[in-house]
Order: sequence, then C-alpha cells, then structure tokens
Amino acid sequence: MRTAKLGPAERAESLAQMAERELDVLVVGAGVVGAGTALDAVTRGLSTGLVEARDWASGTSSRSSKLIHGGLRYLEMLDFALVREALKERGLLLERLAPHLVKPVPFLYPLQHKGWERLYAGSGVALYDAMSMTSGHGRGLPAHRHLTRSHALRIAPALKKDALVGALQYYDAQVDDARYVATLVRTATAYGAKVANRARVTGFLREGERVVGARVQDVEGGGEYEIHAKQIVNATGVWTDDTQAMVGERGQFHVRASKGIHLVVPKDRINAATGLILRTEKSVLFVIPWGRHWIIGTTDTDWNLDKAHPAASSADIDYLLEHVNSVLSVPLTRDDVEGVYAGLRPLLAGESDATSKLSREHTVAHPVPGLVVVAGGKYTTYRVMAKDAVDEAVHGLDQRVAECVTEDIPLLGAEGYRALWNARARIAQRTGLHVVRVEHLLNRFGVLAEEIFELIAAHPALGEPLPAAEDYLKAEIVYAASHEGALHLDDVLTRRTRISIETFDRGTRSAREAAELMAPVLGWDKDQIEREVEHYEKRVEAERESQRQPDDQTADAARLGAPDIVPR
Repeated sequence: MRTAKLGPAERAESLAQMAERELDVLVVGAGVVGAGTALDAVTRGLSTGLVEARDWASGTSSRSSKLIHGGLRYLEMLDFALVREALKERGLLLERLAPHLVKPVPFLYPLQHKGWERLYAGSGVALYDAMSMTSGHGRGLPAHRHLTRSHALRIAPALKKDALVGALQYYDAQVDDARYVATLVRTATAYGAKVANRARVTGFLREGERVVGARVQDVEGGGEYEIHAKQIVNATGVWTDDTQAMVGERGQFHVRASKGIHLVVPKDRINAATGLILRTEKSVLFVIPWGRHWIIGTTDTDWNLDKAHPAASSADIDYLLEHVNSVLSVPLTRDDVEGVYAGLRPLLAGESDATSKLSREHTVAHPVPGLVVVAGGKYTTYRVMAKDAVDEAVHGLDQRVAECVTEDIPLLGAEGYRALWNARARIAQRTGLHVVRVEHLLNRFGVLAEEIFELIAAHPALGEPLPAAEDYLKAEIVYAASHEGALHLDDVLTRRTRISIETFDRGTRSAREAAELMAPVLGWDKDQIEREVEHYEKRVEAERESQRQPDDQTADAARLGAPDIVPR
C-alpha cells in the first residue's frame, strides 16, 4: 500500500479526477466522521471522494478534549449502550487501529465524602472496567484502584489536603485529535479515495428531487468543479443545517452547537503524576496530561455565533480557573495559561434548553434521494457513525456492496509500530537523533516516521528543532506541507503541530521560520510568506483580544477581527 502523499500536486490531481467521472460516494466535510466515512466507503470497494471547505479537522475535530473514552458520566445517566459502544471503540483504537496515536492516560477522581461516595463512585468505575473487558477489547488498560488520601496525595501532591478524603484512579485514553484525522484522510487516500481540502461545496446538483452531485469551489486555485456522485454524505458537524439548506431541506433533525473551551498550562504548574477528573455543578472537569503540558477543560454552553472561529471569553477562562483552583494547593493564574482553544460540539437538539442534556448519540437520515446526513455523536465512536452513514448510502446504490471492514483496517503508521518502538534506541543511533526525539516522532507518525528520518538524512538541517517551539523538528514542518495536505501556516502551527497552544507566544516566534520551511514545497514567494506570517500574527492577536472580553458576543466580535487567509 502506498503511503499516500498529500502535497499540492496530489490535491490538484484529486480534484480533477473527482470531476472526470461519477463517484459512488462523495463525502462533504473532513472532520473525524467525514474522514472515517471516506475510509469506510473506499474499503468497501466504492469509488470515493472527500472534500473539505477549510482544512482537515479544522472544526470540532481539532478542538476536543483529546480523549478517547467511554464517558463515565453517561454511565451515571444510565446510557449503557453508548458507553459500551464507546469502550469497544476505545479498545480497538488502542490495540489494533492506531496504537501509535491513541495512548492510555490515568485519571484520579478525588472523593469528598466518606463511606457512601466510595461505594457509589467505585461501583461505577468497576462497571466501567467490566464493560470494557466484556467488549472484547479492554485488556490494553490497567484496572481501576482505590486509594487512601495519603496515597492519592503522593501521586498528586498538587491537591489540597482538605479537597479529598480518598480517591479512585482509573484509565482512559487520549489522542491528538487533528493528527488522527489527518492520518485517517491519508489512510483513505492510500486505499484509493480522492481527497481535497480547501474545496468548498457551494451547491448541490439536482435531477428532479434527486441530488446527483455537488458544485465545488477550489478555494486555493479559484476554479469550480462539478462533481457527480450516486450518493453524497453530508458530514459537516455543526454546519449540518447550513449544508442541508443548500437543498432546501432542514432535514428530520436539528443540530445545535455547544461551546467547550480548554486551557493549556505547563506541566510544572501542577505537581501530579496523573490526570484529574472533578465534578462541577453542571458536568465534569478534566485535567489531562499532554506531553509537557496539562489540558484543563471543559465548558458546555450554547453557541449561536460564528461557527468557524468560536471564541473563548474572559468569563469562560475564569470559570475553568475557579473550578480547578478549588482543589489545587497552589492556584493557577492567568499568567500560567499558555494556550486557550474553543470548539463546538454538534448536538442533536432535544427538548431541553441545557446543552449538557442534549444527546451525544448520533443519527443518520436520507432526507432526499441521493443525500445522506450523519450528525451528532462523539469523537470516540466516529467509526460506528461512518459505518452507519455508508450503510445508509448503500441503500441508494444499485449494486451489491461489501460489509464494513474498518474494524480490521489499521491506520497508516500502525503496522509495525510496536516493533519500531522496541528498536527506538537503535533507530536513534542510526539517525543521530536523541532517543526522546525518536519516541516523539514514532508517537506522531508511527512507521511513517521513517519518511521523516529519510528527509533528515537528505537534509540534515531539518533534524534541528524549530526555534521557539523546540518540541518539534523542522522536518515535521516540511513534511506537513509535502505529505499531510497543509496549505497554510495556520494549518501547520494549529493542527499538524500544536505550537499555537503549547507556547506562551502562541507560535508567533516560530511563524516566520515555519513559513520559510513550507515555502519551497508550496511554491510561495516572499510576498506570500509575508502574507502567511501577517495573517497568523493577526489571528493570534484577535484570539488574545477575544479572551479579554467579558462575554460571548464581545469575544466573537473581537475574534472576527482577523479574516481568514486569502491565497495568492
């Protein structure tokens, strides 16, 4: 299987090929569900296209809590089917589909009441572990354990002594959500899917009632294509209603956006060897280990403003700091916050006005012939959503189609990953890189890290760290543009890497060097480099300004002060 290089030439070729002949399935939207749908369709033998208006995972799928989990709180809501399904998917991802990208992560749950709470919470976590084991894919994580207060404080000294009487520790998993989606897209491409980002659907083609294709604008090149397909899958998340409006159909359900914000702080600000999960009056709060950082989140509030750039307000940041500080012996301040990001969950609207009570389940509909809609759900269960969407699309195809096989399709980089991991010391000797660098690359690219090593062997200077963002090598920036579909500086600093949230300068000190590394791959001249850097700096300043605003309306207005990047 080829490694699926996604450079500018491959993108142009894909767009042209999609317009040449009718596809079996065209997927609109390349978040985790759309990318998963493309992989599901193409591995059933269907000719498949995937178009995305902006960048892979540029919406919800790059702004999550980065967790792959069953959802302990859904267990408390007695939603056993959702939890069981998610735990099975968690196990598949850890063990078979993406062991290079999905990793175990421990969480400490502080107990605040003696006796009854340990029994209540302990029973829930025990059931969680038992459901994981009975899914057939639960052996990859340690079992939960009960801790005394002194034991809990030994592994999490940052906690106030009076914040707990004891604790439970259990395991879930985490993932770099945007990197996972990019890998999913490349895997679909390796099996034959045609894919293009910065390719916006501007309308649907109709023959009578039937949808037979889409008009797609090449946002980079400026051309427009008519792409015909027997079935189109609308996987546009919080934009579902907008996309449906193009065919004059709101559909059988409505998607509401719920905003969740996260803070990123350096690892040394919280002295703990485990993540934390805390109860709030509305939901739960996670403190999640993230390399040399912690991610703290999340909020859950209704959002009806700009969907492309949801903004975190000062009130949102204060809410998270207040709740996490309620259990920390050394409180965090605004000065400790390196990064802030906001994302929108696509929730199926119900009767409740409180978004925390709306459904996290997904639904699939066929509102008009030729058009399938999939919406709702959660990141962990994307593969199930994709299967259901393709199953629905197959009903409209006049041919026999194989059953879903994605349960047995490892993502690119997974096959042989454990063998390379075991040989990481030898790889370090062979490449001249420090073993910590080798581990970093293996956990971001799996076996495809060999392509990075080859790049460094050919251009040794690319083995140096990126200035002001030393967790990443210069080679990763070049590779993002040559192999992973990155077309703009923002794509690299925000999604291919996490420099935009992992540095106090939000990536501005790395921006020029990164743009100059991308330029030869993407054919940028000096003027385009300047445009890219200027745009990125304006975006960061607009985000900082939005985070100083008191509420959603003023934060949204401030964030919109930086327009989207305009290609040459």
